[in-house]
Order: sequence, then structure tokens, then C-alpha cells
Amino acid sequence: MKKLTTFSVILFFALSASAENKLTSEEYIVQWKITAIEQMNEHAIPASITLAQGILESGNGNSRLAQNANNHFGIKCHKAWDGKTFYQDDDEKDECFRSYDNAALSYDDHSLFLTGRERYSGLFELTLTDYKGWAKGLKKAGYATNPKYADLLITIIERHDLGQYDLMPYLPMEMEKEREQAELTTTADKDAPVTVITGEEEKEIEVIAVSKHQVALNKYRTRYVTVSQGDTFYTISKEFDISLWQLYKYNELGKRDVLKVGEIIYLDPKRGKSKKGSNVFICTEDMSLRQVAQAEGLKLKKLLKYNFSEEPDKVLPKGTKVILR
Repeated sequence: MKKLTTFSVILFFALSASAENKLTSEEYIVQWKITAIEQMNEHAIPASITLAQGILESGNGNSRLAQNANNHFGIKCHKAWDGKTFYQDDDEKDECFRSYDNAALSYDDHSLFLTGRERYSGLFELTLTDYKGWAKGLKKAGYATNPKYADLLITIIERHDLGQYDLMPYLPMEMEKEREQAELTTTADKDAPVTVITGEEEKEIEVIAVSKHQVALNKYRTRYVTVSQGDTFYTISKEFDISLWQLYKYNELGKRDVLKVGEIIYLDPKRGKSKKGSNVFICTEDMSLRQVAQAEGLKLKKLLKYNFSEEPDKVLPKGTKVILR
């Protein structure tokens, strides 16, 4: 066996150290999951999608672009960019990429990039838990040229269970503080399931977080809270770090509308139609189409279309059948 030269030994250990310093996917997730959740709360982009794109585009933060330009999402300069730049070969030779002072700014710019372009606007009609729809929508909108881009994102999300972070309206540490405070101020069992009446059936709703409000998921896994005394759109938006315009849009309401105690307010976009097999809602009391839309977690404008109506607040007698798809 040939003896290794001193140079060979040094090179071997240098390469080994370099390999050891590279982040794994698990380490990348631990490092950036809080930032991804913060971005989700502020911009309504699923944390799972942000993390999966970061993992894929930056190679777990190990790529040349991530290391030299703090760019974790492969965002190119485009005409409007007037910040720092970094050049490397991509689809074409020597392409211009955005460069940031730190990687957290890359996360901020990724959110602004998606929210500020019309071609991605359709994504924000999807729920935060529909990561498959988001992945396919990003590919369709032209975020990447790889024909398997959506499948790659979905594989990463499911392999690392990133969907769990889409259910977190608060950061984990903040959630723990809220729970501890709740235990000190009340003896009520706030972790018990919430029961609501939808149509003629009583349904158990999964509670996913405890704060001033219990955050629950409806049958489509859309997050919502129930309005309490003193609530306003402003207080709810501050509590969950969601923009006012997002709350208005998700609930098809406006700044002149006043919240009523007991009504449902969604923290995610509602669905456009019901699941197959659930085509009709039977009013168990006098209700308007607006009330049905909130009770079922469906978009009011769609219900108006399905039921050939232009009167969202017209009261429908008990027993009226409302078409849901």
C-alpha cells in the first residue's frame, strides 16, 4: 500500500471537514423553520412551501449562490432589482442573481416576490394547508423551468413532514408561553375539541392552538376562530399577525362590517366548492347565503353563482336547500 504524502493527508482532512460542515436537510429545517412560519403569518405563504423551496433551491443552504450571495431561493435580478448582484451560470451563461446581506433578507424578498407579482396571485386563493396546490401552482406560474419542480417540492415536504408548520399561527415558543399563561388564568379545559353545528350534523373540529382564541380547522382544514366580545378585525389581525386586507378578503367582508359574537372568521382562504358527495346544505334555521358560506367555509361569490342569486344577505327560510358545488 502506498503511503499518503503530507499534502494528501492535509487535503483529505480538509475535504472531510468541508463535507462535515455542510448542512443536512434536517439541520436546515431547524435553522429556518421559525423564519418560514413568520413569513407565513405575515404573507400567507405556507411555511412548508417556503422551506421546501429553500431546501431545493439552495441545496440545504450549501449552494454557491447561498454561500456567496445569501440567496436561498434562486431569485434572479429582473429589471426592478437595484440591490447587490451575483453572477453565475444557470439556464444561460453568467446570469444575474440577487445578493443579500444576510439569508433572512432572502426569505423576506422571496415572500415579496410571490405577493408582488400578478402571475402568482392565484396561489393566494388556495388554503395554507394545500401544499400540493401551491407546488403545482408555482411550477405553472413559471417559478422554475424544471418540469418536475412541483413533484420535487411535494416529495421534500412529505419526506420531512413540513406540512406540520402550516398549522402554526404562532411560533412554538410563543405558543408555549400562551399555554402557560392560560393555565395560570383559568381552570377551564381549553384543549378540549370544539363542537359546531353545520347543516343537520354535529361535527367535531380539531383545535390546533390556544391563545385568546381557540384556532380550529374545519372539515377542509381551513383555520378559523370564533368571534368573542370586544373582537374587531384589527385585534384579530394583530393577534395572528395577518394583514387586515387578508382577513377582509378571506371572509368576503369589508372595513365597514362589524363582527358579531359567535360568528366564524377564517384565517385562510375559503374553498370554492364543497367536496364531492356534499352537494347540498339544508338550512336548519333561517339563514342567508353569507351565513352558509361562513358555516361551510366556502366562498360567498361561488355560492351566489351556484344558487343563481345576487342577494348575499337575503334570509332563507329553515329547510331551504343551498347548492354547494
